[in-house]
Amino acid sequence: MCLAIPGQIISISDDNDPLARKGQVNFSGIRKEVSLAYVPDAKINDYVIVHAGFALSVLDEEDALSSLQAFNDLSEFQNLI
Repeated sequence: MCLAIPGQIISISDDNDPLARKGQVNFSGIRKEVSLAYVPDAKINDYVIVHAGFALSVLDEEDALSSLQAFNDLSEFQNLI
């Protein structure tokens, strides 16, 4: 099973080539560089869904925070078992 994770863009490279555009994304404290080639309109502070190093779509903040809370709840539940 593959899982796409929401994260918040904290910086974007200034590359003029849209296919080479990258950004630093914060995943609840873990920062990773991802490709922004599929989301050319994404900007700093946007939430994006990321899979295999590529941002696939932009999410609104409410949906992103809801998804992150669900992941957190699942983690806490697994710790109880």
